[in-house]
Amino acid sequence: MNRIRKGDQVIVITGKYKGQRGEVLRVAEDRVVVANINLVKRHTKPNPQANQPGGIVEREAPIHLSNVALFNDATGKGGRVGFKTLADGRKVRMFKTGEQADV
Repeated sequence: MNRIRKGDQVIVITGKYKGQRGEVLRVAEDRVVVANINLVKRHTKPNPQANQPGGIVEREAPIHLSNVALFNDATGKGGRVGFKTLADGRKVRMFKTGEQADV
């Protein structure tokens, strides 16, 4: 079970985009891609088979997991995440402050 998943709201805690929030688009091993964060320009060749024009394309680049934190709506800040097994046997993500991350 991952601490950060696709669809989560995260906040960047260090680097050029510090303080910015966004939704996680993809999670791959130790990196995440966040919507409209860490934008880079790629020079792409046209691909007529995929009907894709060439040129300079701006897209999101991955960020290391250690540079983002799950956003906690209750506190309005990023929070550290742990796991807890409930009485009914479900394993849920919990913020270290005590609130449940999974609703």
